[in-house]
Amino acid sequence: MSSASRPDSGRGRRARRIAAFGLRTRLVLAFLLVAAVSAGTTAALTYREARNAVLETAQDTAVSSFRDHIQQLGIALPVGPSDWQWLLRDIARKGKPHPWVVFAEYGSLRMSSGTSPTSTVITPELRRAAKGNPRGSFQRVVKNGVPYLTMGMPTVFKVGPGGTLSTGLVLYAVMRMSEEQTNVEALVTAARDGALPGLGIALVPALIAARSVLRPVRELRQAAHSMGRGRLDTRIRVRGSDELADLASTFNESAGELERSVHELRQAEARARRFASDVSHELRTPLAGMLAVTEVLDEDADHLDADTARAVRLISAETGKLAVLVEDLMEISRFDARAAELNTDEVDAAVAIRKTLQNRHWADDRIRTDLPEGIRVRLDPRRFDLVIANLVGNALRHGASPVTVRLHTRVDAKEHTDGATGGRPLLVVEVADSGPGILPDALPHIFDRFYKADAARTRSAGSGLGLAITQENVRLHGGTVRAANGPAGVGAVFTVEIPLRTGEETE
Repeated sequence: MSSASRPDSGRGRRARRIAAFGLRTRLVLAFLLVAAVSAGTTAALTYREARNAVLETAQDTAVSSFRDHIQQLGIALPVGPSDWQWLLRDIARKGKPHPWVVFAEYGSLRMSSGTSPTSTVITPELRRAAKGNPRGSFQRVVKNGVPYLTMGMPTVFKVGPGGTLSTGLVLYAVMRMSEEQTNVEALVTAARDGALPGLGIALVPALIAARSVLRPVRELRQAAHSMGRGRLDTRIRVRGSDELADLASTFNESAGELERSVHELRQAEARARRFASDVSHELRTPLAGMLAVTEVLDEDADHLDADTARAVRLISAETGKLAVLVEDLMEISRFDARAAELNTDEVDAAVAIRKTLQNRHWADDRIRTDLPEGIRVRLDPRRFDLVIANLVGNALRHGASPVTVRLHTRVDAKEHTDGATGGRPLLVVEVADSGPGILPDALPHIFDRFYKADAARTRSAGSGLGLAITQENVRLHGGTVRAANGPAGVGAVFTVEIPLRTGEETE
């Protein structure tokens, strides 16, 4: 996978995460969560109150009825077994709100009005509470999944005014509460069945609320994308007077300020480009005359005295530098105005590079070449000549000989959206010198205009535009150029990569 494909796949994963957990999803989930918590809390409170009401109604009715029966019961002790059975069954028949099973305990004697349920549902705690409280006690018990209400009540007789004395006889009543349990379960089912449709209904206002909130957010996103594509006159319609409307107003104000600032910057940039172009054009004519005069003076310099000859040669050299600077400025202004064009032709890359070296008398021991024949490429020969000349000249001036020029091809690995791999063939030219290399701080700026790595080298032969013009020419071919240091930091290496079919694509 190429390094260029990884950001695309990262953006794809990020887009999928946004789609899965976007603001709409979070708003809807938050709305549903609030609805679910509200419905659950309401259902739980309603269930608790209704359950307590159902159970307490049955419980109070049973306890009150049992207590009345015991108080109205006249028992003459001792009581015979036949009387026990009659009394217990009579009480059980009168049980409310459901039939009871009644037990009696008198010392070691145990009697019951029936056989189901057994007395095992009567807990020791209830026995202790019933014997210690003249008004009796009750307890809800679940035995084998069946709920029961158990009640215990001692029998007493009056002793004097307001006094009572226990007879030692304790009666217990056990009542099934299956019907109440069924009613409680029905309440749970009703709460559950009512909550689920409620959540479904709550989804509709959730979606409507999310849409109303997200509409200005989507408009803001689209406006930001539009501005990113250069449409600085993009504005958002302001609706209402809430926070989102305030955000839209702020965006519009910021967009207006940005549009004005960019317009002013573009005007200033256009004026600067026009100024450089105009100055360059105006200087070409006098410079042409000055160059002609300095050539004549150079020829006669040997016949002048030493000081005059030195001055003449200095004027000639500086005039030549000024002419190069003017030509470079004009070239840069054409790139800035997007007026630079390619005039492509199919050439042998190795032959083109050799011609560049020969035309500048660099075909000597200072230059080493590795230029295989037969690499055909469509490019602009003049601009390619400038690229090679600038890189080799820069290496000779600021590096150290020998300078090596290598030529080869490679395939630019590329991952497609369907997962298949493939790439385009590239023409690769490397220019390496044997000097100290480029300072790490200078590498990011090496292609900047008028940038010079050595601040003391302000009067070097170069104009400071050569590498910038090289980069623009390579970009015009659809390629790239990069600078780096060689192995172990020895020497600078400039690598140019140009698609082999660039000329066909640009025509």
